Amino acid sequence: MAVVERVERLEEIWLERPGVLGWLTTVDHKRIGLLYFWTTLVFFAAGGVEALLMRTQLAQSDERLVSPETYDQLMTMHGVTMIFFFIVPITTGAFGNYLVPLMIGARDMAFPRLNALGFWLFLGAGVFIYSSFLVHEAPNAGWFDYVPLSLRQYDRGHNVDFYALGLIFNGIATTIGALNLIVTIFKLRAPGMSWNRMPLFCFALLATALSLIFALPALTADCILLELQRKLGFHFFDVAHGGDPLLWQHLFWIFGHPEVYIIVLPAFGIATSIIPTFARRRMIAFPLVAMAELLVAFIGFGVWAHHMFSTGISTATLVFFAAASMMVVVPSTIQIYAWVLTVNLGTPVFRAPLMFIGGFITFFVLGGLSGIMFAAIPFDQATTDTYFVVAHFHFVIFGAAVFPLLGGIYYWFPKVTGRMYHEGLAQLSFWLTFAGTALTFFPMHIVGLLGMTRRVYTYDHGLGWDAYNLVETIGGYVLAAGLLAIALNIAWSARRGPYAGRDPFHGGTLEWTIPSPPPHYNFAVVPTVRSASPNWDEEARQEDLERLERDELVLAGGHETPTTTVNDAELSQIAEMPPESPWPIALAVSVTIAFALLLTSHYASAGGFLALALLMLAGWHAAEPEEA
Repeated sequence: MAVVERVERLEEIWLERPGVLGWLTTVDHKRIGLLYFWTTLVFFAAGGVEALLMRTQLAQSDERLVSPETYDQLMTMHGVTMIFFFIVPITTGAFGNYLVPLMIGARDMAFPRLNALGFWLFLGAGVFIYSSFLVHEAPNAGWFDYVPLSLRQYDRGHNVDFYALGLIFNGIATTIGALNLIVTIFKLRAPGMSWNRMPLFCFALLATALSLIFALPALTADCILLELQRKLGFHFFDVAHGGDPLLWQHLFWIFGHPEVYIIVLPAFGIATSIIPTFARRRMIAFPLVAMAELLVAFIGFGVWAHHMFSTGISTATLVFFAAASMMVVVPSTIQIYAWVLTVNLGTPVFRAPLMFIGGFITFFVLGGLSGIMFAAIPFDQATTDTYFVVAHFHFVIFGAAVFPLLGGIYYWFPKVTGRMYHEGLAQLSFWLTFAGTALTFFPMHIVGLLGMTRRVYTYDHGLGWDAYNLVETIGGYVLAAGLLAIALNIAWSARRGPYAGRDPFHGGTLEWTIPSPPPHYNFAVVPTVRSASPNWDEEARQEDLERLERDELVLAGGHETPTTTVNDAELSQIAEMPPESPWPIALAVSVTIAFALLLTSHYASAGGFLALALLMLAGWHAAEPEEA
């Protein structure tokens, strides 16, 4: 009876208020993860509609579905949305927030209120940049926003200002999330979870968060310089005044190429979670895969001029970046071999999550092969700004990054909802998505080699591009049908799917040791970790039950979670975590208004709202206890 009372006490302590107000003031990492998830899916749908409009425009020659200006805005917002408002926030914000504490045996993220602030700032940035459509001034200079075309003399509206201020704004939210992930992984791992026992998914998220911390400042600085030139007349990018337009490209791609791995690394982590579960064996070469995930992030910072081979940089300099482009293949290949060997040496069960990982490996290898081709300087110079680049990029970004996300949605769906998805519809959605991806992006390689350039909104008949573009557009709608099937499966299964139980797939990590959906307190007792697959360690799980009966490390005195040492995860101290709070959303609203006023050049008013935000920070820290 004492055990039941302790569990009820934990539920009472960690339960947040119900209803809309509870969601607005929540600091629970699971609720925040779900807020990120549904918000990013809305942005994903918006980016998908933009893509379908572009593909419909290009389905045949001399099409006039949209105007050139509208096409530029659709193309720019599609890229900005998918990169900054879908893939990065769904991996770090949704998957990272929901799963990392569960995988490492923690009861929350290290900074719960900061976690909530990160989401509300992200939502504010998304609303800010999408409000540009309401005034018909959406960003229109490409997701890379190259100067001089993005300077005031070539774009006199607010289009580029929405882009620059929106990415600065979004960068604040992303940095907050990355810092929180790093501290959580370093300090809140369950006792015994040393580095060699931490899930590979957490290694991937750690590499992603570290990359964000080092990459985002370059993009933020670039956008600040651009806004200073557009708004106040500085000349950072003007050759006539001692500036350099290549400065924009250098700073952008110092962020932009690591961003590719920021996008792909969480996909690697999802793959290393799904494959051992459905292969029915532990991951081959666990330490090598963990180091490879970190190496991918590290080497990625030395490849930025890979995107600048046609800018006139000296050949001696380009050779270095060509070599770095080839080097990054090595850690990626280590992981591919580990994934394939794990499946081959196990007894695989090909259910929908593993099928999506198979599609991911296929497209990642194909996209990687064309990526190696771009490391050859003459080939890169010949195909720069053609659809061959678009094809390579989308094979890597959509095929290699989104496919694991879709597999991960199916894999963790029973844990989040407590219900099983429909397997038949899930497998149908895989084949539709796989076929649609291949039909949409593979012909782009061919049409690119035939000379079709990027960023054209229409083309003349007789160039040999019509048939390929028609196939790509058909593929786009097949792909949309596959994604719609996934959405329908999730919506139906969440209400009517059979109950899943605690561990329907017999996964190896800690989240499968607790009920589905997880209770508010996550773990009734701080778990024992003695291996890299703690759910398969029956002796340790039995010890958890015994410690719960002895009231040992139950921590039912308040919002408490243990902190541990960085290397060996030895118990350090008990941290008191803060309860739900209205301060994060209030602070985010103030910052959002400040950015809107900066857009319209009301600098004094913007300063006033930023000052108000600082006062809110003071109230935040005066009213509530310190976090971990």
